[in-house]
Amino acid sequence: MSLFSRTADLPGLQGTLRDCTTGGKGYSRLRAGDIAVINTPDITRQEAQRLLDAKPAAILNLSQFSTGAVPNFGPHMLLEPGTLLVENVGAEIGTALKDGKKGRVTEDGVLHVGDREIGGGTVVTPMSAELTFVEAQQSLVDRMEAFFGNTIQFIHQEGPLLIDGLGIPDTGIKIRGRKVLVVSPGPEHRNEIKLLRNFIREYDPVVIGVDSAADTLLELGYKPDLIVGNPAGIGADTLRSGARVVLPADPDGHAAGLERIQDLGVGAMTFPTTVDSATDLAFLLAGYHGAQLIVHAGSPFNLDDVFAGQSGATPSAMLIRSKLGPKLVDANAIVGLYTVGGGRGVAWLWAVLGILVAVAAIVLVIGLAGPDSFTDNLIDTWNSIALTFQGWFR
Repeated sequence: MSLFSRTADLPGLQGTLRDCTTGGKGYSRLRAGDIAVINTPDITRQEAQRLLDAKPAAILNLSQFSTGAVPNFGPHMLLEPGTLLVENVGAEIGTALKDGKKGRVTEDGVLHVGDREIGGGTVVTPMSAELTFVEAQQSLVDRMEAFFGNTIQFIHQEGPLLIDGLGIPDTGIKIRGRKVLVVSPGPEHRNEIKLLRNFIREYDPVVIGVDSAADTLLELGYKPDLIVGNPAGIGADTLRSGARVVLPADPDGHAAGLERIQDLGVGAMTFPTTVDSATDLAFLLAGYHGAQLIVHAGSPFNLDDVFAGQSGATPSAMLIRSKLGPKLVDANAIVGLYTVGGGRGVAWLWAVLGILVAVAAIVLVIGLAGPDSFTDNLIDTWNSIALTFQGWFR
């Protein structure tokens, strides 16, 4: 493996391909001079350092090292030792990639495996990385000015809602002092519900289904206590399941989907507010009515979403989550508490348990096999074994 080796017959950087994308095992095998293939948009300093510690000769990114959404230092760190960076190489390379194969990357960012060209992307240079960084800095400042301007406006409009809960409807369900599970649509919400089964079994939380996630709850055998969202996107069986239905409404009281509720003959209450997210309304309902703990399964929210200008990263989402404070936790944190890692201690316990079961089985067989009582059979067998041992040592 060499960087643009003078002795190589073909031009370019040659090395072993390592699949370092999500699900790939290449990180554990990545060595100096290898070609790492990643799928990491807006690579952070921590992610870049992990790659640098392995000293790859080239890094191919299925995404962009910097999308321009945030000013990230990762590309600068990777370029400093002279690592070849190629971005936007495309998903086709990810599907064709076989970890451990020999690959060759040309100076213009084209990847070859053997004699076959399997794709390519754009080479990242120090100049292009710096230009993207500067533009991202200004873009972030502009977005944050707009975001916090909207935040101040939201506080003016909904201060009484945030401070005193003005306008929050009474659900008729006992929430105070109980744990609440809020499930909203997200790429992993179905799997998160499955992983929370022990938490649900142990604490019997109040279950709130948001929008189409209410259907997922019913499909997995959990009847929601509350449904919050537009009924147009929720199945009829779910709406008729007996859950209390809360419709997000405009400040003037108009609620989208009210006609569907009326057609189904289902009772519902409205929640008039300027808050656009049904998930945020579910949080307000749980928090205002005294939930002890609110576990959220679905699309997560964090500061990176605000920086990147994600659609769900709104002023109301940030303020409502700040209002709830330590009461609100992500489902993955709860799943982690119920996950027991395998180790030597657990293995020893299973081994001891296996031995005890085997001994008990032997005792039962011996005790029940003879013509006498259970105890006499055990005594006769023990005496027989003892006499045999005495005969061996004479």
